[in-house]
Amino acid sequence: MTKTEMVKKLGETWGEASNRAAADKLDSFVEFITKTVKKDKELKIPNLGTFRLRQLKRRKGRNPQTGEQITIPARKKVAFTPAKVFKESILGPARKTAAKKTAAKKVARKKRA
Repeated sequence: MTKTEMVKKLGETWGEASNRAAADKLDSFVEFITKTVKKDKELKIPNLGTFRLRQLKRRKGRNPQTGEQITIPARKKVAFTPAKVFKESILGPARKTAAKKTAAKKVARKKRA
């Protein structure tokens, strides 16, 4: 979905008379997220997820062309972690994890013994 399509949908949802007003609200919201993450390093939006500013440490890497070892400098990175509600609304309910399956197998073995 492009920004233009998003503005049109939001305008319809919010009951805005013009797409310009919806675009201004969307821009304000994005600006709010940007400033908050930059200042506070984290922003949680219920039922959507968490925006987080992460500081990555300096690390060693390799130049893929020459194989030479290089130092990758420290940097900042923005991460987004989706909320469980948001994730499940798109992907469906979570399946059993490997840990749960392993625990279930252990219980089954104990019952047999």
